[in-house]
Amino acid sequence: MRNSLSDVHPFSKLIFSLFIILATFLLTFLIGFLFAIPIFHINIADLPNVLANYTEPNNIRFLKYLQTLQAIGLFIIPAFIIGYVFHSKSTKYLKFEQITIRPIVFTVIILFASVPIINFLAVINEGMQFPDWLSGIENWMANKETDAKELTDAFLKMDTLGSLYFNIFMIGILPSIGEELIFRGIFQRLFAEWTKNIHWGIIIAAFLFSAMHMQFYGFLPRFLLGVLLGYLFYWSGSIWLPMLGHFVNNTTAVILYYFYADKMTDNIENFGANQDSYMYLILGIIVVVPLLYLFYKENFRSSTS
Repeated sequence: MRNSLSDVHPFSKLIFSLFIILATFLLTFLIGFLFAIPIFHINIADLPNVLANYTEPNNIRFLKYLQTLQAIGLFIIPAFIIGYVFHSKSTKYLKFEQITIRPIVFTVIILFASVPIINFLAVINEGMQFPDWLSGIENWMANKETDAKELTDAFLKMDTLGSLYFNIFMIGILPSIGEELIFRGIFQRLFAEWTKNIHWGIIIAAFLFSAMHMQFYGFLPRFLLGVLLGYLFYWSGSIWLPMLGHFVNNTTAVILYYFYADKMTDNIENFGANQDSYMYLILGIIVVVPLLYLFYKENFRSSTS
């Protein structure tokens, strides 16, 4: 089976991968949900209210459990199954290649220096307006954004160090592993094979990565992040670096919310995105562009040699 699948058209591989992702998610979610009912004392008849009510602490714990279950069942487990089916070793297919300290340092600096650029794109994205004849779509997107923000705010209410550590695990570690395995390790590769162009592979995977979050007023900054992580993966040949970059991006946000929740909107989220901080935007570009070039020069040659 493995030999027959390794040589089929990338579109067939993509369909098969989607089937594995869906089947694994449904099975994992079903088993996990059955375990959760007695643990969280969930009444199935009252489930819609539980999922919509973010004020009850038990509901938030249940939703965090579902979020964790989703990351494992939708991304992490399917990625290793797909890697095993397409190759004799999942880790080889997914490119768990060793990395040295220098590209690690470059990746961390690039991600931190990209913050004002990402914030600037976020402000542009938030100001997006549709023509009147698309008002229905715009209202739907705005409602989705509001729902996502309410859930995110509920998750990020952290009163103890334990809640901080769990959020780092749930928001920082799990998505960094799972989403990078699926979108960079599998989708980027398959779309590059299909289009016979690595740049299209990176762009399409980044587009899907951003669209998957269903937060349309944050589409542009998340798309840029996906493209950045895609090139870090392609140039280095190692999945560890986009995982690291994703972890730095998510975990930094969690830690900042923990210490500066009341200042996030006024200061941190607008860092580099308003007239008072445009100098940081310019500085970020000055730092990121040369570092990306150096990263490419140092790592792309070694990864293809």
